[in-house]
Amino acid sequence: MKLEDIYQFFENPPPTYLCQELAVCYILSILLEGESYGTELIQRLETEYPTYRLSDTVLYSAIKFLEDERAINGYWKKLEGRGRPRRMYQVSPEWQVPAQNLAFLWQDYINGRTK
Repeated sequence: MKLEDIYQFFENPPPTYLCQELAVCYILSILLEGESYGTELIQRLETEYPTYRLSDTVLYSAIKFLEDERAINGYWKKLEGRGRPRRMYQVSPEWQVPAQNLAFLWQDYINGRTK
């Protein structure tokens, strides 16, 4: 390590990976806007919040948690222009209010980090 490496780290920090708690809130915030699938959730995070990343492992463990809680429903759908069907997810009707509360936590977290 050199002294300039320290300055480089702070000028161009590495991405922050979401933990499962943040991933749950992020996923719900996206699914409240409409259905989505795993790869799209990861791509949207990288596009909309370039300093954040979401690993496949954390994503799918968060999705499993949400499905086990019956917060989201998963189903297969063939998307136009895509080869194989995708596993799509949407927020369960009875989970709209709790999902909004958790999505707010994500927005609050992001807004607090970007100030």
